[in-house]
Formats: sequence, structure tokens, C-alpha cells
Amino acid sequence: MSQRRGGIIFLKVDGEQWPAKGNFSYGLGKFQREAILESSGVGGYKESSTVPFIEGEITDRPEISLDAIAAITDATVILELANDKVIALRNAWSVNSDGLTGETDEGNIKVRFEGLSAEEIR
Repeated sequence: MSQRRGGIIFLKVDGEQWPAKGNFSYGLGKFQREAILESSGVGGYKESSTVPFIEGEITDRPEISLDAIAAITDATVILELANDKVIALRNAWSVNSDGLTGETDEGNIKVRFEGLSAEEIR
């Protein structure tokens, strides 16, 4: 078994590999638990939904269209991690709460995808 925990990752959107770089984050959309406080202390907890997501940065290239990224509304996004785990986000859309933003120093574009479901494949 490999001892690698971090490093090279791969990002695929509808089967097309994208130039992922740096640190990516992901969430499987599991329930969030929060304490319910009463006058005598903690009375239990409540559960609420969270949104499954994958986010990070890609390298800008001439063939990458910001308009095309912004138009994504029903994609399968796969994140392959260095430790051999694979995260699959289904029925995903691009999130553009700040618009798509890029940085000129290294040609970074920040991307975030949210979806209806996510799973850890291995």
C-alpha cells in the first residue's frame, strides 16, 4: 500500500481532464450536526443538510473559456487524489457567486462546483 498522502491530483469534468493545480477542497454533503442549547445546558442536537462540492484552482489556457465554465449546469466532476481516493460529484453546476475570477501571476482560475450528490469511490 502506498504511503503517499498528498501531491499530484487530477480533475475531470464530464470526462475531460482539466489542468488542476494546488490545493483542492471537497465535501460530500453529509449532514451537519449542531447542538441545541436549553437553559440547563445541551438538550440534544439537530441535523441540517450541506451542499456537496469540489473547489480549487485550474491553470488558464487559451482553449479554456470562462463563459463555458460559467454555463456548466449538469456535469459529473471527478477529483482523483494523490492517496488513490476518488471523489465523484454528480449533477454539478459551476458556482459564480463572485463571478469567475482569475489571477495573472500564475494564470489561476478559481473554480467551484456544487452538486446534488457526492461520493467517495475508493
